Amino acid sequence: MDLQCRIEELFARAAEPYGEDCFQAFEEFKAALNQGRVRAAEPDPSLPSGWRANAWVKKGILLGFRIGRIVPMPLAPAPLPAGGSAAAVSQFRDKHTYPLRRIAPEQNIRVVPGGSSIRDGCYLGQGVVCMPPMYINVGAYVDDGALVDSHALVGSCAQIGKRVHVSAAAQIGGVLEPVGALPVIIEDDALVGGNCGVYEGTIVGRGAVLAAGTILTGSTPVYDVVRDAVYRRDGETPLKIPAGAVVVPGARAVKKGRGKEWGLSLYTPVIIKYRDDRTEQAVRLEELLR
Repeated sequence: MDLQCRIEELFARAAEPYGEDCFQAFEEFKAALNQGRVRAAEPDPSLPSGWRANAWVKKGILLGFRIGRIVPMPLAPAPLPAGGSAAAVSQFRDKHTYPLRRIAPEQNIRVVPGGSSIRDGCYLGQGVVCMPPMYINVGAYVDDGALVDSHALVGSCAQIGKRVHVSAAAQIGGVLEPVGALPVIIEDDALVGGNCGVYEGTIVGRGAVLAAGTILTGSTPVYDVVRDAVYRRDGETPLKIPAGAVVVPGARAVKKGRGKEWGLSLYTPVIIKYRDDRTEQAVRLEELLR
């Protein structure tokens, strides 16, 4: 029986006890996540979104939470100051199936000291940079050369492409359930500005730039003043930001009722241009941080 079939069968089991076969299958599954051999979502040109969710992978992640026991998590001992005594350390307790991820030296990944955590069961490509404090959750896929900046979150099952910069305090939402739903996807070479939020399975196209403070959700339309178009989620089709788009926070007037009388407006993201030479220069400056 292949790994997918084993995970599907174990997930369908209704009750304990969980035998050694279950834990062995889960460890194989988690190793495949860590190595990037299986993903919660992957490119699929045959679909309108260009991406396909792998429901069985999400089932495997949920299985890990179900079978895990809550245990104290070991901490690396902090160096003591000269002549000092041991200080009290906060205790961490989590499912034993999801300890902190081990990172091999040959991956050339930088995790700068200062409160960052990377959960086991996620993929990190070559040369990824993690600035403190940041958090990468189980099921995430962070490809080669990406940078996850301070106070940033990469949520469960989120897919981060090559050379993506997730700037300080940006939130890349996780979509673990329902298992068939696409997670948030940030394609290669995109720049997510500071304090941005990308949620509800939104896809940010290759090379797109989200200006600081941009919020993208499934219920907020995006207005493209360059191409005279409006983008929104449509049923099962997710919101997708076109490749190379430059998105900024904007507003649209309320045109009826009391909102119109009071002169109110609602937040909306606006595409004001597509990447040009000036944008490329600004993005290249980000490379100096890596």
